[in-house]
Amino acid sequence: MAKVIVGMSGGVDSAVAAYLLKEQGHEVVGVTLRTWVASDGSEGRCCEIDDARAVSYKIGIPYYALNCLSEFQEKVIKPFTEDYIKGLTPNPCTGCNKKIKWDKMLSAAKVIEADFIATGHYARIIKLQNGRYTVQKSLHSEKDQSYMLYGLSQEQLKKTLMPLSKLSKKDVREIAKKAGIPVAEKADSQEICFVIDGGYADFIKENAEGEIQGGGSFVDENGNVLGRHKGIIHYTVGQRKGLDLALGYPAYVKEIRADKNEVVVSSEDALYTDRIFVRDVNFMGIEPLNTGERINCKVKIRYHHAGENAEIKPAGDGKVKIEFEKPVRAATPGQAAVFYDENDCILGGGIII
Repeated sequence: MAKVIVGMSGGVDSAVAAYLLKEQGHEVVGVTLRTWVASDGSEGRCCEIDDARAVSYKIGIPYYALNCLSEFQEKVIKPFTEDYIKGLTPNPCTGCNKKIKWDKMLSAAKVIEADFIATGHYARIIKLQNGRYTVQKSLHSEKDQSYMLYGLSQEQLKKTLMPLSKLSKKDVREIAKKAGIPVAEKADSQEICFVIDGGYADFIKENAEGEIQGGGSFVDENGNVLGRHKGIIHYTVGQRKGLDLALGYPAYVKEIRADKNEVVVSSEDALYTDRIFVRDVNFMGIEPLNTGERINCKVKIRYHHAGENAEIKPAGDGKVKIEFEKPVRAATPGQAAVFYDENDCILGGGIII
């Protein structure tokens, strides 16, 4: 049996992950990473310490809370706000997983001589025939969280357990109820953990270190001015609601031009594209592609995207070009594009340009 550190958010998923590992006979230690505290003292939804401590007490495991506030500010909050100011729509959870959660838990595991870390993610870690580790989609697609994990390294993957890989959310709640775990009925968090109240724009205004542009022009694809917007941080590609434009047809955000402080709007048809480029690529299930190599796969361009068949190939400077079999809607700069093989295993992923 192994010694395992379980990352505990205070929610039911991580609670059941810890419970199952203990039931299997492992020596389990619960750890919460304290990443965010709002101005009113509220904890982020990923670090609700009181609930995590109560769960640990109930299932009989030692528990510790680790302070990661400064690292989270520098590696997650700062890039998040800077990207929004640049007109991008970042997903902070993908960066937080690699740069904060896994790094800090593995460091803690080294200190207490634990063999593995574990999380309550709905995904599977497997070792492929080529010797590489990868993340495979959960058996229950409605809760699959593999997309959020594309950035993990080989070293991080081989030290990680995911006890919920074959379970549904219903299964997890039933296990929690039978075990008397106090958060069995706790609702899932739906938004980014550190945006407690209000919207992203309010959070960025309160936390940005750089200058935030004010209102600018809505323009069409030819640059013709159509109206005034209230600041680019309020918009994302594909957005329809909240534009307050009377054009005689449904208008959608097609592009954000931060350098000109312009928001380009169009009809919905113009949101579709059959090719994109990605940067900061992390290859997981395969070695990085060499010049001239190309592979066929399925690519998800956002968390709730079903994925589309595509061909990927190197595009120089660490970038990858993706050509889709069928056009995809609203590929959003700043979001992740994640590549899967025919067995739903992650080949890699990167940030849409």
